[in-house]
Amino acid sequence: MINWLGPDEWQAVALSLKVALWATVLSLPPGILAAYALARWRFPGWALLNGLVHLPLVLPPVVTGYLLLLTFGTRGPVGAFLEQTFGIVLAFRWTGAALAAAVMAFPLLVRAIRLSIEAVDPELEQAAATLGASRAWVFVTVTLPLILPGILAGMVLGFAKAMGEFGATITFVSNIPGETRTVPSAIYAFLQVPGGEAAAWRLVIVSVALALGALALSEVLARRVGRRIAGREEGA
Repeated sequence: MINWLGPDEWQAVALSLKVALWATVLSLPPGILAAYALARWRFPGWALLNGLVHLPLVLPPVVTGYLLLLTFGTRGPVGAFLEQTFGIVLAFRWTGAALAAAVMAFPLLVRAIRLSIEAVDPELEQAAATLGASRAWVFVTVTLPLILPGILAGMVLGFAKAMGEFGATITFVSNIPGETRTVPSAIYAFLQVPGGEAAAWRLVIVSVALALGALALSEVLARRVGRRIAGREEGA
């Protein structure tokens, strides 16, 4: 396997794993908060939040990438602030690729966690609250253990989506070898040069294998969620 992929291909795979890992980790806290808000709360901006969360699913990825460039580029309001205040530059850096991947993966992460939260009987949370537990403590001790498989499933789906992100990434951070060239970008680059089809095919096989593995793992975790919730309801 080591000799099967060339140095440039391994570099793209390693960078994709790095970008996908950071994208998943950084999007998890806001993903849990957004999922809980959509599943348990009703407020005037609920529809707007729901629309914003799912917007990357319906927008063309190039549009999402362009909006990220306008916002987080060195001349954008957020990007300029980050550069001048903290010296952080996201455009045309691997950190920007992680941001783009996180934005595109966010809806899948939130949806999986939201479904898990909605499957939890609210009476279990209410019972803990009547015993004097705060809302935060109820979430940590009651809700979180029940939705943990769902969180893991959402992380797997988000990670797989981040691994395969192309449109938003190439628009926001371009296709710089060793810096922003992930597996999808590398496949695109290899297909643009004569004789690059073999390398592209190898990366395609790697991408398919990772995607199938992620989907299988997500399905296993989703079934565990269903069995756990059903067992809790029967024992209640």
